[in-house]
Amino acid sequence: LSFIFLSLSVPGGPPDVGKMLGGEEKEEDPDAAKKEEERQEALRQQEEERKAKYAKMEAEREDMRQGIRDKYGLKKKEEVEAEAAAAAEEPAAGSLTRPKKAVPSGCGDEEEEESIMDTVMKYLPGPLQDMLKK
Repeated sequence: LSFIFLSLSVPGGPPDVGKMLGGEEKEEDPDAAKKEEERQEALRQQEEERKAKYAKMEAEREDMRQGIRDKYGLKKKEEVEAEAAAAAEEPAAGSLTRPKKAVPSGCGDEEEEESIMDTVMKYLPGPLQDMLKK
């Protein structure tokens, strides 16, 4: 134990062992705050440069995409989605699909019910047909 007290810092141990044993505290560098501020500013500047580089690359890619769209007559994905949304909102006048009925077939449409009964009657034997007609 005496060797620990003689040496204020233990190799391989935590860096503040000397402080716990009553040793001197390290003095902070008077320019530490200034250095930290400069480091933070350098990091901010690097981040801005990275973002500017990415924005430039993305603009070049978009120019290339637009050239391909123009060459092959393609529409931008956003434009296609906007047109699809507009088409879904407005029913087309010359649409190939018929509008959906509010009432499902067989629920209240009398003409259709009569035609179904006629079809069923054709397949019933004679005596049952007579009973149902009365």
